[in-house]
Amino acid sequence: MNWVGRRLPRSEDPPLLRGEGRYVPDIAIGARVVRFLRSPVASGRITALRPPAEMPPGCLFVTGADLAEVQPIKPGLRRFNYRAVEQPVLPIERVHFVGQAIAAIVAPGAALAEDLLEACELDIAAEDPVIGFDAALAPDAALVHPIAPGNVAVEGELRPEAFAETLASAAHMVEFAFRSGRQSAMPLEGRGGVAEYDRATGRIRLSASAQMPHQLRTGIAQLLGMPEADLQVIAPDVGGGFGQKMALFPEYPVLVWLARKHRGRFAWVEDRNENLIASAHSRDQRHVLRAGFDAEGRLLALEADILADVGAFSVFPTTCAVEPLMALAEYPGPYKVPAYAVRTRGVLTHTCPMAPYRGVSRPVITFGIERVMDRAAAALGLAPDEIRRRNLHDVFPARSATGMVLDEASYIQALDEAVHILDIPAFRARQAAARAQGRYLGLGLSVFNERTGYGTPAFAARSMDVVPGYEVVDIAMLPSGEVEARIGSSPHGQGLRTTLSQIIADRLGLDPGHIRIIHGDTDRTPYGWGSFASRSLVIGGGACQVAADKLADKLRRGAARLLQCEPSDVTLRDGNAVAGAASMPIAELARLAHQRSELLSDAIGFNLAETGQYDPGGTFSNACHAAIVEVEAETGHVRVERYLVVEDAGRIINPMIADGQVQGGVAQGIANALFEEVIYAPDGTPLTGTLADYTPPTCAEIPEIEIHHLETISDATITGAKGLGEGGSIGAPAAIANAISDALSPFGVDVAEFPATPPRIRALVRGRAPRA
Repeated sequence: MNWVGRRLPRSEDPPLLRGEGRYVPDIAIGARVVRFLRSPVASGRITALRPPAEMPPGCLFVTGADLAEVQPIKPGLRRFNYRAVEQPVLPIERVHFVGQAIAAIVAPGAALAEDLLEACELDIAAEDPVIGFDAALAPDAALVHPIAPGNVAVEGELRPEAFAETLASAAHMVEFAFRSGRQSAMPLEGRGGVAEYDRATGRIRLSASAQMPHQLRTGIAQLLGMPEADLQVIAPDVGGGFGQKMALFPEYPVLVWLARKHRGRFAWVEDRNENLIASAHSRDQRHVLRAGFDAEGRLLALEADILADVGAFSVFPTTCAVEPLMALAEYPGPYKVPAYAVRTRGVLTHTCPMAPYRGVSRPVITFGIERVMDRAAAALGLAPDEIRRRNLHDVFPARSATGMVLDEASYIQALDEAVHILDIPAFRARQAAARAQGRYLGLGLSVFNERTGYGTPAFAARSMDVVPGYEVVDIAMLPSGEVEARIGSSPHGQGLRTTLSQIIADRLGLDPGHIRIIHGDTDRTPYGWGSFASRSLVIGGGACQVAADKLADKLRRGAARLLQCEPSDVTLRDGNAVAGAASMPIAELARLAHQRSELLSDAIGFNLAETGQYDPGGTFSNACHAAIVEVEAETGHVRVERYLVVEDAGRIINPMIADGQVQGGVAQGIANALFEEVIYAPDGTPLTGTLADYTPPTCAEIPEIEIHHLETISDATITGAKGLGEGGSIGAPAAIANAISDALSPFGVDVAEFPATPPRIRALVRGRAPRA
């Protein structure tokens, strides 16, 4: 049938384009409105908290004292000196960051709720907060939480024997310290939820803009001490997640508590300011690298000291360790690193907690290793592509310095393809001519791999209390011949319904239009882990293929009975079961299986339903990104002139959707490189609480993105597909930074902090004259 590989339009798009999507704010119409009173200070003791003097009928005021029986959020990890920090759903005694929810106001309408919020009485005895790495790690630093000595919540270290001797033997040493700015995922749709009490059953239905519905249900039920079966969680249309919507935020258990206690319908939809200051942040890291190379430019040893600001609390279920530990495990990336030593620490501060964001730590570690490669190339007189070519893995399977198995990939091939397309000699000639005119062009490369589709073996190695990974798919053919596939993954814009239907359609010989993907409803789908970590197509798609193959086998057995042949003689194609010259419509076979079961029950049983499970070890996709930029030395402005991606994600199920994933990721990566940063004042006040201050790029700043696909089929995934959802954001910051550094090389400066904003670039250039 070969539906896999076609550029089919996304089946989920037409209602969205017609404005007929159903998001949380649509569901919230008519519900009682919930607004949260948030802390205006970063650290302090609550001395007074009282409702408005006049509370109109139908209004409520809820504090932590009302929720005394609700358990705190306390995700666990059993390794790496992890300190479990409890986060109260609503605090009673202390606040730990600006924006922390302290109390809730409930009113019939939004305007009244806002007015009542303004009239609440809140007094906090403010204390000096701990903001930033230096303050947190100072010998006399105040403790954000008393159980974390030195404000270190998690710490890991690897140092093999004889590492120091290997590093000392290097002919050339590169030392590089850099900083990555704090970011917000900033989905177009912020967080929100509607909790409704069902008087007939006593159950609660929570509709939430979330990526992990089943985990949200489990977590809330545990916090409230309620039977999990009494809670249904639905993720309707979700306007972007990017990892931020994986976490169990305190606002959701408050909504469910309200619905249970007051037997009603309650809705909370955050505004942009709440999203920017009180939803999860990411990427606030500082790294120091030392890399030793031999005289031919081969990397001998890499040493990394990693600090990750994890904010005030640890999010459920990933914990605050997700960023520092991913950096520890994956720093070597696609490169041969014979000796690797690393220390990583997650540092508590009085700031918004950190959670996964597209790529997690990999945009940062890719920035680090790729800047090291460019610095070493310059020192050794090698071209940037040549030093990479000498160090990339080229024999597979390979094993990384931290023991991860790298499956079949195309690291050098992707680099060579990018270099060929760019025509670097022609660019260098144009660059020289531009410099003679006082214009500064630069070219930057970024080569990386992306660990994707990893199941419970990988997560279990982290010793998390909650170990995600596997996926289960229930598939059934209805009497009409249409197929329903119920998945635990929960799409939020990736086109997953379309790609999974293509996989199933090929296995069953049907048109994808006859496949229905049911997701995002804990009542209707098997327990699963949602969508994150470039896993949904690999693991969810693998489970779909397993289930579809089992159903196809059942269909062949049924058709063989009716066509009087062997099951091995039956082929499913074009909506028919075909055996030589004989055939019958699959829809007719489905009708007979359900309504004339006496004909087929001894061959196939009494239904056309199967279950598929998949839990792989993981696979690595890879890419080479290249950027050409022009930098105005006088203003620090950067224009991205050209952006190229050579991507290898194995078998491409739908090239159009794959391109969209890469394009969206690159746009976020360029934002990371040049524009977006969450900034705190010394007193812990966020200075970037609106889109006037936190500046995402527009279409005017994002160039056309050229994408070329390679397809290396690996046996690490049963579909042949590898994940690519995060790759665009992983490679872009390094490619942009290397291009800026190349452009400004006449000034003898390079980029060691991102985003590389105009003021930062201007500060690098100030006082320097360009060399001839």
